[in-house]
Amino acid sequence: MRISDAQRRMLEFERARGWDRFKESQIFTHLVEEISEIGRHILVREGYKVRGLGHEVPEDDVAREFGQAFSLFLQLANRLGVDLEKAFTEEIERMERRFDPEKWRSYLEKGQGRG
Repeated sequence: MRISDAQRRMLEFERARGWDRFKESQIFTHLVEEISEIGRHILVREGYKVRGLGHEVPEDDVAREFGQAFSLFLQLANRLGVDLEKAFTEEIERMERRFDPEKWRSYLEKGQGRG
């Protein structure tokens, strides 16, 4: 599915349910909530938060969290009149010009990118 098709489908979905009445701030806040749920999955996966040692165990279906976040991202882009396909294409082209692959690989191979 093209991104433009996903945006159109999300718009139709929202309108059919009257969800187009929600404010952008509400959609944005819900998006942040879903992204934080992805973050919980990462923290458990990396062992920073340990299951059974006082931390909530997130659902095992991280793909669903991505789907929820993406649908909210589409809603927000629609509200703000952003053509995500065009925006992404323009941004990746800028990034390709800005970030030289050889320089970055060399930098990371020298251990400079360790956090």
